Amino acid sequence: MKTLYFYLAVFAAVFTVSAANADVTIEMLNKRDDGAKMVYSQDITRIEVGEIITWVPTSKGHNVEFIAGPDGWKKPKKSKLNKVVEIQFNTPGVYLYQCSPHKSMGMIAIVIVGELTQEGVDAIKGAKVKGKSKKKLKELLAEL
Repeated sequence: MKTLYFYLAVFAAVFTVSAANADVTIEMLNKRDDGAKMVYSQDITRIEVGEIITWVPTSKGHNVEFIAGPDGWKKPKKSKLNKVVEIQFNTPGVYLYQCSPHKSMGMIAIVIVGELTQEGVDAIKGAKVKGKSKKKLKELLAEL
């Protein structure tokens, strides 16, 4: 019986650590359930420092390209079309990214790592976006 309790305790500890560091998956979509077109499954994603986001292309023709982020963060290269992208966020702040082929159609989204600060918002406020992304960025900033 002691062995059973030991394994249950180990399982609980592992599960608790895994749940605390849960990764996030974001889908790249042609259309979301709410009717929005050329979007990511989440417009605003909140995570903790050290967590990983995985972007999955569920529809063809999408990628991930970061266009703004906090000071001191090294911007990754834009991903190739139709490829899974996995990024670990070790610098707190606010990040803005887009789908390169659909940026003028408003396919942009935000990642908030750690606490939301005015400095973080300011880091993406002046980002240059095109077409429908201008309006969407204003809407997203209003939600923060």
